[in-house]
Amino acid sequence: MRLKTFVMALALLVSCGIAQAADTVVKAVPNAAVVGRGVLTYAFWDVYQATLYAPEGKWQPSQPFALSLEYFREIKGKAIADRSIQEMRKQGFKDEVKLAAWNAQLKAIFPNVKDGTVLSAVYVPGQYTAFYNGADKIGTIKGDEFGRLFFGIWLDERTSAPDLRRALLGQS
Repeated sequence: MRLKTFVMALALLVSCGIAQAADTVVKAVPNAAVVGRGVLTYAFWDVYQATLYAPEGKWQPSQPFALSLEYFREIKGKAIADRSIQEMRKQGFKDEVKLAAWNAQLKAIFPNVKDGTVLSAVYVPGQYTAFYNGADKIGTIKGDEFGRLFFGIWLDERTSAPDLRRALLGQS
């Protein structure tokens, strides 16, 4: 009986984290609705479930939108930052000074994550990208160039996860 109560309490906490993240997105993106959802799998492991939100569920890169990642495993925040920069390089961005500055900012923003952690990023084109851990704002990086490259990790045609991109854009 205690195990059942523990599992139910754990499920409630995880769903509260997802609900808080969704509430944050709805407040930050006008008329936010889910565009698509998919799971990133690396080798044989599911790493996270990604959900793309946009006004009325219609993604346009020129309008505010958000991406939430619900993690399924423990990952250091530093590793998330480093991988983000690596993926920006794969898109062809070569300004190492900017990449180093963004890497330092991301390392200061991203916490270590574990199963059930939900991180969200809201993009306001031409202005900034805001980051959230559940409902808590954990940082902002100004500038359109960063935002386009950061979200390009998932949404650019050159992404290293084309199946996830299709799922996020509602194409699969």
